[in-house]
Amino acid sequence: MNEIPNPETCHSGVELQIERVIVASLEQATVNVRCLRGPVRRGARFNRLSGSAQALDLTLTQAVVYGHRVPALDTGLTAFVTLRGQGVQHLTSSTLASGSQVIQGTNLLP
Repeated sequence: MNEIPNPETCHSGVELQIERVIVASLEQATVNVRCLRGPVRRGARFNRLSGSAQALDLTLTQAVVYGHRVPALDTGLTAFVTLRGQGVQHLTSSTLASGSQVIQGTNLLP
């Protein structure tokens, strides 16, 4: 007999490409991003930073597309997002020399 998966333990992988860090404090950053793998929902948790061993524990608390708050970002969309938690100081704006950072994480399936 197959077990029915528990929705609370189901996760989907998500990725955001950091284009520009707009405002950053010790525990929060507003960042211009492109969604590489989504949908990325409000509440998504990010724990990996491309090319880095730095520890992250960031939660997406808000996403704004064309001036409107949205509950999720679909793949390909560009948005301003607010990230809260540990590791925001490791986020940097993309440059020609360094390229773009990508943060990876999960969100619970609906």
